[in-house]
Amino acid sequence: FKMGYRGRRKSLKRLTAPKSWMMDKIGGTFAPKCSAGPHKSRESFPMTLFLRNRLRYALSYSEVKKIVKQRLIKVDGKIRTDNTYPTGFMDVVSIDRTNEHFRILYDVKGRFVVHRIKAEEAKYKLCRVRKVATGPKNVPYIVTHDGRTIRYPDPLVKVNDSIMLDIESGKMKEYIKFDSGNLVMVTGGHNLGRVGTITHRERHPGSFDIVHVKDALGHSFATRLSYVFVIGKGNKPWISLPRGKGVRLSIAEERDRRMAAKTQ
Repeated sequence: FKMGYRGRRKSLKRLTAPKSWMMDKIGGTFAPKCSAGPHKSRESFPMTLFLRNRLRYALSYSEVKKIVKQRLIKVDGKIRTDNTYPTGFMDVVSIDRTNEHFRILYDVKGRFVVHRIKAEEAKYKLCRVRKVATGPKNVPYIVTHDGRTIRYPDPLVKVNDSIMLDIESGKMKEYIKFDSGNLVMVTGGHNLGRVGTITHRERHPGSFDIVHVKDALGHSFATRLSYVFVIGKGNKPWISLPRGKGVRLSIAEERDRRMAAKTQ
C-alpha cells in the first residue's frame, strides 16, 4: 500500500522550468519554484532569478534570501520578502538603496528581460483588463492581468483594454481601448515579445479570436486575442521598450547587423 503525493509539487526541475527564464541545463537539478501570487507560474519570473541570474547582486540562493529579508526589494511599491515571489509582465521592481527601477518585460525571443527604467516611469504600470463585472451593492469593478480588483472604473473600459495604474494609490489614471491602429505587445505564443500595431481582429465565436498585428518594419503576424496586450495609443508606447523595440529580425538580418557592428 503506497501513499500518494499530497498537494501540488513543491519543487521544480531545471528542465521543466519555463524557457523564458533562460536557466542553464547543467547548473544544478532544481530551479526556484514560484510561490502562489498575482501571475501564473509559467508566466512569472521568481525574485531569485531576478537578483541572482540577471542583476548578479547575489551569487547563490542563500544570498538572495539574505538580501530579500533586509526588506530592500519592492515589487509594485510593496516590500516583498519572499525570495520566490512571482514577478511578471509589466511589474515594476524597485531597489531603493541603489536607486534603481526595473520593469519586467519580454524580449523578441520570448525571454524575460529586466528593463531598467527611470524613477518617473516607475510610478505607473499598464494592466490588461481581464474581466468587467458588478459586485455586491451593484459596485462595478474590473479585474486586471496581475490579479488586482479596481472598483468604480471608467464605464468605457471593457475587457482587453489596458489601463494605466498609479502604483502608489492603486488607482486607475488613464486607459487605452483595444482598437485597430493601437500599439500592442504579444505576451504569449510563438510571437512572444513582438510589438506592433493592430490591423484587424477576426472573430471566431466558440473558438479563439485572432488578431492581426503589423510591426515597425511592416512584417505582419497573427496571434490569439488573449495574448495581445495594448501598450500605447497610435504608434506611441506608454512605456519604454527594451532594446530592439520589439521588432523581430530574421536570422539573416541578425547576422548582417552583427557583422556591421563588428566592422565599425
